[in-house]
Amino acid sequence: MAAVRKNQVKKIRFELTRSAIAGIAVIVFCLFLWMFLLGVWAGQSLLLPAYGKKALVTVEKVKAVESQAVKTEKKTGK
Repeated sequence: MAAVRKNQVKKIRFELTRSAIAGIAVIVFCLFLWMFLLGVWAGQSLLLPAYGKKALVTVEKVKAVESQAVKTEKKTGK
């Protein structure tokens, strides 16, 4: 009786030197740093315009109220 042969599964192996691992680590660090800086920039550009618009609207409202007060004072003569 003939022996039944099993198909051998080929395993994939990666062999890296220390300098290759260090290079990959530097690249990954730079990518993470870039994503962090991009996130901070995007967050700032999303938050600051809303704050600036709100401040502008508040200043405009204050000026409108002051001008109404001046008009009222002129009409009443006080």
